[in-house]
Amino acid sequence: MAKLSTKDLQNGSLAEAVAARMRELLIAGEFAPGQKLSEQTVAGQFEVSRNTLREVFRLLTSQRLLKHIANRGVFVVAPDEAAVIDIYRVRSVIQKGAVQATVKGHPALARMRVLSEQAKQASSVGNWRQVGTINMEFHRAMVELSDSPRLSACFDLVLAELRLVFGQLKDAAHLHEPYIELNACLVRTLEDGEIPAAVLQLEAYLLRSERGVLAALQRKIG
Repeated sequence: MAKLSTKDLQNGSLAEAVAARMRELLIAGEFAPGQKLSEQTVAGQFEVSRNTLREVFRLLTSQRLLKHIANRGVFVVAPDEAAVIDIYRVRSVIQKGAVQATVKGHPALARMRVLSEQAKQASSVGNWRQVGTINMEFHRAMVELSDSPRLSACFDLVLAELRLVFGQLKDAAHLHEPYIELNACLVRTLEDGEIPAAVLQLEAYLLRSERGVLAALQRKIG
């Protein structure tokens, strides 16, 4: 599951490559919020030394994805309500900017359409975890409309945190189902070249999502 490929190792250090792969697994929902990470197990999964893994853990801790608790170990972060508010603030800035930069015929827009259809198919068989992963990829593709590798790299950190938020909420169907059609609608608006309308749709989308996630977190705490 976690073994690195030659492509993973093309840029940067081994620790950076492992950290990038772990972020992908976080986005895919492979790690649970609050999960304790065993050095021995994770080092074995990635076939790296414990020294390398400790550097990986330091990198991911600096990115707010892991946390070290003295005398207890390293844990996957479980973002709280304050983190959710900040995540959506960042999403709004990055994603609206990407939508405003959309050019007709952009490959990322075609990918958004494909992902929208895949989400419908996954929901039809009740595979809500897969719907969640596809939704992450949909929003990643949206940011790729900006043609900015730096924005995409920044947004990957946001996606990993966001998946850890979603991982704390029990009703995945309730969480994701309303946005399947909203994603499809947003794609249609962008394909029609109606950028101002798409920005307004995205603003309403993100506001609805943020309120829903915060309410679900509050119910969990209560």
